[in-house]
Amino acid sequence: MKDLIKSTTFLAILACWLWSTAFVGVKIGLSYHTPLQFAGIRFFIAGVLIFLYFGRPRRYFAQLKANLRFILQLSLVQTVIQYSLFYSGLNLVPGSLAAMIIGSQPLFIALVAHFTFHNDKMTPLKTGSILIGVAGIAVITIGRSQVEMQGALEWIGIGLLLINNVVAGTTNVMVAKYSKGISPAVLSSTSLMIGGFVLSLISVPIEGIHLGPFPPKYWYALAWLSFLSAAAFTIWNTILKRPGVKVSLLNVWKFLIPVSGAALSWILIADEKPDLPSLIGMAIIAISLLSLNYANRKAQKEKPVVK
Repeated sequence: MKDLIKSTTFLAILACWLWSTAFVGVKIGLSYHTPLQFAGIRFFIAGVLIFLYFGRPRRYFAQLKANLRFILQLSLVQTVIQYSLFYSGLNLVPGSLAAMIIGSQPLFIALVAHFTFHNDKMTPLKTGSILIGVAGIAVITIGRSQVEMQGALEWIGIGLLLINNVVAGTTNVMVAKYSKGISPAVLSSTSLMIGGFVLSLISVPIEGIHLGPFPPKYWYALAWLSFLSAAAFTIWNTILKRPGVKVSLLNVWKFLIPVSGAALSWILIADEKPDLPSLIGMAIIAISLLSLNYANRKAQKEKPVVK
């Protein structure tokens, strides 16, 4: 049982499930707060939670000092740039189209990994499994709401979300390639705290300062989002650092996020019910993940034995 819980597959599914629960919390939070400021506060609190969980201040700050340059770079790219692009693009693009573009993120991450790692190239089988997953996302998205383009600004929004996908690939590669010698918990905590603080500062001249008062459900949403960010980022950074884990194959598990999100909506939201396009899209994504597992097993068999 311990081996199962510690396995890369289980941890990847757990992280994706946590991220899939963010939709409702973000929806509640943004009904009372501005996007960049809310995200900055959420990530800063998440970083503090990991720091408290880590519980060894001397070791924490020693690793921070030894890896300060890399941590600052990751904070800037992963939290500040990526989420600024994400929220800015989201405000310009219809929700259904944004969901489809964001859902294609594993494809962009695989392409970034292809040009970065010599042992993580795009193969026909890997490419096929990723494209099948993207098709599943498209079926779910288009089936639930019609995609309509309404203005020139939406093309800018599409561009921002596509760049966001490339940046997401870059941050995954950064963690996998350059984070040796630093604990995943310290890396997640410091990058979230620094990034969240900078994001909050950036939000002030753009969005102003919003101090409330906020209703209890806002605080519940903020608490859950902070916890899930702390847990999911730490888990993801942990498995990205594992020897033999390929960035492209790992990120295909992110196709589970919209599937889990839809299922949670059916359970938690009264007027949400299963529909045929969603079920078909989920079946297509299941085929994608089965193809992923086959590709992963094949890659392991083809790995040369070191004597």
